[in-house]
Amino acid sequence: MLRHFGHEVVAAVADAPALLAAVAEHRPDVVVTDVRMPPGFSDEGLQAAIALRAADPELPVLVLSQYVEQTYAAELLDSGPSAGVGYLLKDRIGDVAEFVDAVDRVAAGRTVVDPEVVRQLLGRRRDPLSRLTPREREVLALMAEGRSNTAIARTLVVSEAAVAKHIGSLLAKLDLPPDGDDHRRVRAVLAYLRG
Repeated sequence: MLRHFGHEVVAAVADAPALLAAVAEHRPDVVVTDVRMPPGFSDEGLQAAIALRAADPELPVLVLSQYVEQTYAAELLDSGPSAGVGYLLKDRIGDVAEFVDAVDRVAAGRTVVDPEVVRQLLGRRRDPLSRLTPREREVLALMAEGRSNTAIARTLVVSEAAVAKHIGSLLAKLDLPPDGDDHRRVRAVLAYLRG
């Protein structure tokens, strides 16, 4: 489709590591990626996009998503200079000409954000839980059930190290730094129960 509109496609990849390698090898004018990529189909594509922008803030990146995922959109938009970045919903790119126009605008250094994403980002409550990824919310919900890291890992079919990483991330996003007087895990669960 992009070739039909005069673009040269230098690589088509199946997962985030291949995306990172292809960008390093080809130095493209723009990267188009899905939020979810194999093997986990969670946020691998988004994390790769953020890593690419951290390494080269001028690299234009357009991310596609099936759903409005406010945390993902906010992470991408906060990943560096706003120039050359885009976040679109897949169901809004059915018009091929509009999609190619969005790719062109991002490649030219402009910002393209799906109107529904903008609406939800502007309308979201300033609830600290809104900063959590869907997986972090799952982990927090299981923490609220009193589950151990081992039980959470078994339930989510992930490693205990992955659970510990999610817990560390959600504690940071909830602004719960280490404190000798408070138990951060309990405070996170209380925030979840209030939310």
